[in-house]
Formats: sequence, C-alpha cells, structure tokens
Amino acid sequence: MSNFPKKLAQKIAGRKAENAFRKLDGPRNLIDFSSNDYLGFATSSKLDEYAQGFLKTGKGNMKCGATGSRLLTGNHELYAKLENHLAIFHNAEAALVFNSGYDANLGFFSSVPQRNDIVLYDELCHASIRDGIKLGLAKSFKFEHNNFEDLQRKLDLAKEKSGQADAVEVYVVTESVFSMDGDSPDLLDLAELCKEKALRLIVDEAHAVGVFNRGRVHEWSLEDQVFARIITFGKALGCHGAAILGNHELKEYLVNFARSLIYSTALSPHAIGMVLAAYQEMQGNHGLKNMRQLRQSITFFNHEIDKNGLRSCFKKSDSAIQVCQIGGNAKVKAIAGVLIEKGFDVRPILAPTVPKHQERLRFCIHSFNTEEEIKKVLQTLKTSLE
Repeated sequence: MSNFPKKLAQKIAGRKAENAFRKLDGPRNLIDFSSNDYLGFATSSKLDEYAQGFLKTGKGNMKCGATGSRLLTGNHELYAKLENHLAIFHNAEAALVFNSGYDANLGFFSSVPQRNDIVLYDELCHASIRDGIKLGLAKSFKFEHNNFEDLQRKLDLAKEKSGQADAVEVYVVTESVFSMDGDSPDLLDLAELCKEKALRLIVDEAHAVGVFNRGRVHEWSLEDQVFARIITFGKALGCHGAAILGNHELKEYLVNFARSLIYSTALSPHAIGMVLAAYQEMQGNHGLKNMRQLRQSITFFNHEIDKNGLRSCFKKSDSAIQVCQIGGNAKVKAIAGVLIEKGFDVRPILAPTVPKHQERLRFCIHSFNTEEEIKKVLQTLKTSLE
C-alpha cells in the first residue's frame, strides 16, 4: 500500500485491529440460514419461464438492456405493467419502481422532506434511509427504537428548535420489520399517533412483503394512513429492484426530483419481467404454500429456541429474521465459524454495522429449511455457546 493514501490505509488497519474487516466471499454451498430468499424464489426455474412470457408480450421487451434512464429510452412498457400491478396488489394509488431499495430510500429522503421540515426516524432504520436523510435539507432527529414516548419527546424538541411549529411538515420513518433485529413496531399505535399529530408516516416494508404476504401495513389495513411505503424485490421475491408506493402526486414529484431515479440507467426488461413473474408466483398455489411453510418454520424455530434454553440470547421476533445477540466481534465470528464448519451458513453481524457489544448471529428462516436443519443448527449453537 506504499502509494495508497495514508489516511485510508489507517482506516483499513483499524478495521482489521477491531476484527471487523470485511471481504467479499464466494458461494459456500452450505445450508442456507443467511440469505434474504425467504420463499426460495431466487432458485425457482418457474420464474424465468414466466418472465420469458412477459418479455414476449410487447414490442422492444426482448432487449438485453434498458438502453438508458427511465426519462430517456429506458422506460419500456413492462414498467407500466409492473407499476399498475403493484398499485392494485398493495392497495395504493400509484407505484414507482427504482433500481434497488437503496436507490428508493436515497431518492425519497433526499428530495421529499424540504428545508426546515422535520424527519423523525427510528434509531435502527436502515443505512439507506439515514444516507438519504443526510443528503436532504430537512432537520432530522432519531428516536429510541420502537419507543413512541421518545418519539413524542423528540417531536416536541424538534418543533421547539424549529421556531415555526405550524409551518413545517413532519415525517416519521420506521420499518415494518427491522433488518438487524427482526422485530416490528406497533404500527396501529404509530399510525394513530401520526394521525392525531398530523405527521406523515413512512414505512419501509423490505423484509415484510412476502413474509407477511402483502406486508404489515396491509395486514393492519393502514394503507390510507401511510404517506409512503418502500417495498423491495430482492428479499422474499428473489429478484432485484424496489418501489415506492404512495399517491399520484408523490409519484409525479419523485419522477421530477428523485436523483437516484433520474440519473440511473433503468432496469432491463428481463429484470422487470422477473419481478412480474415473482408476483404471479407469490399469488399462485405454490407461492401461498411457501408462505404457509415459512410461517410454520418461523414458529418451529422459536419453539426450538425455547427447547434448547436459548431464549435469553435471542431477540423476540415473529419474522423470518431471528437474532442471537452475543457481543464482541471475535466471539461472534468464532461461533459463526463453528456453525459454518458444521455446514450451516449463518453470518455474524459485527460492529460497526450494529453497536459495539451488540454483535450478533443473524438467522434467516426460509420456506425450504427443514425441521431437521433447524433442530441441528440450534443444537450446534447451544453447544458452541456452552
């Protein structure tokens, strides 16, 4: 690294010293307890067959690439087909597709809240949400995780600091399933609070759609009380891309001001066809069966946590994300190493991705995980912890 910038080399050395150095691994061919492919769609041969059908239905859909941004040449007709389907399926006025969940959150939070507006976000919100807020002009305050009393305190503080409490828009941001903890906020109470205080609620549903069918907002019939929803296609749907759900005016605004949409080459026709295929699969008998199986596997996993006396280290979760908090980068990496040696792909989540002393193993449950695999992985974990 003799010609590498010294400050950058020091940062890399620091990561290595903290046992937090990251690197890109190849396929491991282990029993999957780490991917976001909750319904097994990413390995489904049916999806590609369905996608080919969509590609053959219209002119220009057989192109390998999008050829440009959506505002130039990339807005092929499958976009309209998908966005219409998303709006109907998720009970929204309109949908706007982005290249990824990161792009969607970056585009939304950097452009929608305006100067002197207020953004109140859960302290465990995803990095893409926080990065989008940083790029915007609004004032932002984080509140304690799923603590609505603290949200109220931060709201009062924010309005006091703004000096014009009645002249600003206030946006409240949460996730319906948190990616590193697997838990959910009480969306009913939060929606009621936002309605009472005239706050605009934004919910990221990345890890809920497909696990809780159409998402937790739909589960609680809160569509009309949520200003915007972010859904992604790279989790349970096994594809790539994302969408923002909201009203028609929000869609028009984002098309004009969301830089991550305006200045990005669009998704290819095949990528959009795959998402349409995934939604078709999810609504069919096979997809519904996989969702039922996933729910059963999550219940069984929690049963085995209790059976093995592991409840004290696991966070409470009814989602596909189950978290065993261990603490210490070296310790959590060592235990992950034992699980990998035994054939289980379980990834350690290290600081600084999570706070120091809250390092954890993150188990992702899938419809294709068998009861025997769940039993063995938790028995191996128990032995490793002992």
